[in-house]
Amino acid sequence: MKVTICIGSSCHIKGSRRVVEKFQELVSKYELSDVVELGGTFCMGHCQEGVCVTVDNEFFSVSPENAESFFEKEIKCRIV
Repeated sequence: MKVTICIGSSCHIKGSRRVVEKFQELVSKYELSDVVELGGTFCMGHCQEGVCVTVDNEFFSVSPENAESFFEKEIKCRIV
């Protein structure tokens, strides 16, 4: 599974670094590094929608506050 987080300036201001760190923590916690590939990219073109994330090319808007629940719902559940 490919998970890409925008690290462009707008998403950076909205907390993309914290989202990346939370996803890294959860991938490690659930030992998913062999099935979840985290990557970064610059602008996805949805700057008004928060921290932009794609999961296998499906677009989502994530915040640092909901990053863990998003991971559980949209990433972990698709694997386990």
